[in-house]
Amino acid sequence: MAKKILIFGVGPFGSLFAERLKEAGHDIAVLDHGERQEDLKRFGIVIENTATGETTVTQVPVVDSFDPEAYYDLVIVPMRKNKVIEILPTLAANKKVPTFLFMMNNAEGQDRLVRALGQERVVSGFPFPGGYRQGHTIRMLPVDEHHKWTLPIGEVDGRTIPRTLEVKAVLESMRGFKVEIRDDIDDWLKTHVALLVPTLAQAVYACDTDLERFAATRDARVLCIRALRESFGTLRKAGVEITPPGLRAFEMIPEPLLVLMLAKLARSETFENSLGHLKSVPDEVKQLTDEFYELIEPAGLETPALDILSRYSYTDKAPLPYGLKEYPLQWKGVYAIAFGAVAAAGIYKAMKK
Repeated sequence: MAKKILIFGVGPFGSLFAERLKEAGHDIAVLDHGERQEDLKRFGIVIENTATGETTVTQVPVVDSFDPEAYYDLVIVPMRKNKVIEILPTLAANKKVPTFLFMMNNAEGQDRLVRALGQERVVSGFPFPGGYRQGHTIRMLPVDEHHKWTLPIGEVDGRTIPRTLEVKAVLESMRGFKVEIRDDIDDWLKTHVALLVPTLAQAVYACDTDLERFAATRDARVLCIRALRESFGTLRKAGVEITPPGLRAFEMIPEPLLVLMLAKLARSETFENSLGHLKSVPDEVKQLTDEFYELIEPAGLETPALDILSRYSYTDKAPLPYGLKEYPLQWKGVYAIAFGAVAAAGIYKAMKK
């Protein structure tokens, strides 16, 4: 059944959602501000596939404001967390809309959203894949029958209710997407911030947002891995479950292997796409870093690597020297893996005799 939907915030994710939801037959309108709002009126939604270079243009109605008396079956808000905080009073002034779906990074939790709108009107989730704006064009990783993406969503209290299923059905009407309803969306979002924002984002900023420099500067990657492990440790101490569970592998894989992996990842298309996004969102990174530190404060643990990297959110600190590798790698675990492999080979050889 077609729904009347407003996309409030038409950056990379909002643009793709608007295109795919209109394609699925829904009644779509979009709302942004400033230059982006004017570009939407003039050019429509222009999306370039970063893999193929193919460009699509989608025309949708552009509304100039969020009318307190306007009705939509669903308002999707795929915006930066700091921008969402700014528009919450505008959203709260409307009592007609039954459901607001917030698709964003969020280390703070859901309380601010619930206080503004009421728990019965809030659903949270996270958007995929990566993308960034270049002029009036949005450059996005491919989303199609060969490149499918799963969107996590969930209710504040973890239940699955009829409204949750309705939102799931709307999102799954978009080509290339499926939805995972999670009963732990708050932990999922906090883990996602720990994985990327006070760690990887700052490590890239420490290399002047230059992927070649990041790949060549071992100390940036060492700090990133150590900060990630500190993030997970403090989250756990603060009562947050690391989820999905597979992410716990980052705490078990030996540091040198992860440092090497990051160098290879820095040369990937996905990482390059994320870099385009990072260049435009230092305000969001600072907001999320603030939220993360407030979240982990009760843990009372020391976080030396996190503290070093966080300076690149709060100051114009000079980038790390190109190619710096002064931090000695922690080889603990590598020797255990090597010893285990040798021992296993010896046992296998003995059994064959």
